[in-house]
Order: sequence, then structure tokens, then C-alpha cells
Amino acid sequence: MVEKMDAMKAILLKMKEETLQEINKTLKSGSDITGGEPSGDIYDQASSERDRELGLLLGDREREKLRNIDEALLKIDEGEYGICEECEEDIPIGRLKVVPFAHYCVKCKADIEKQQAQTKRFEEDRVYREIALGEEEEI
Repeated sequence: MVEKMDAMKAILLKMKEETLQEINKTLKSGSDITGGEPSGDIYDQASSERDRELGLLLGDREREKLRNIDEALLKIDEGEYGICEECEEDIPIGRLKVVPFAHYCVKCKADIEKQQAQTKRFEEDRVYREIALGEEEEI
């Protein structure tokens, strides 16, 4: 078991290093895009703005990934790594190899995603009903 934890820690540390490199690359390309006076026509400016926003979005994802990696490394140190936060069962090593910072086993993750999808659908239905009621009042 100790060997598996050491192997997972090595994988997580490598992922952390790669993620930090991606964040630095995104920051550098973002500063290149935003520096200087706007140039080109409106289409070039719109394209540059879209690229900048995409870079920021990817940067946010990378930062979230980094946070998850750090949490997983902390769990390894505390002896709590590889335990599902929902059912408290061991997360299979195959899942951890694919998603080393997984918080849940496959079954619990699927249940959570199903519940989130139902909640989102319910909220969207509620909003559409409110819009429809508002339009009826205007008529």
C-alpha cells in the first residue's frame, strides 16, 4: 500500500509541475496579448479579446486543477487519500490512476452528477415558467 501511495504522490507532483508550467505559459501569452495599444481593425481586436478571455478561462481551470492536486497531496500526508468523500469506501486504484485527485468513487460521482443535472433542469424549468407567466401578464 505504501508503494501505491508513493507512486500516486509522484504522479501528483508531476501533474502539479506540468500544471504550473501551463499556468505560466497562459500568463505569459495573456500579457503578450494585452500589452500595447489596440491595433488592427475591429475584427482583429475582437479576435484578440476572445483569445484573452479563453486564456483566462483555461487559466482558471488550471488553477482549479492545481488546488485539487494540492488537496490530494495533503490527503496522502494525512493518510486519507483514496477514500470517497461520500460513501467513505476506498476509491479503486484504476480510477485514481485516471483522476489522481478524485474526491469520489465512480458510483458516488455518477449519483452526484445525476442529482446536479436534475437540479439544473428544475431551475431552468422554473425560470422558463416565470418568463412565460411574465409574458402572459403583458398581453
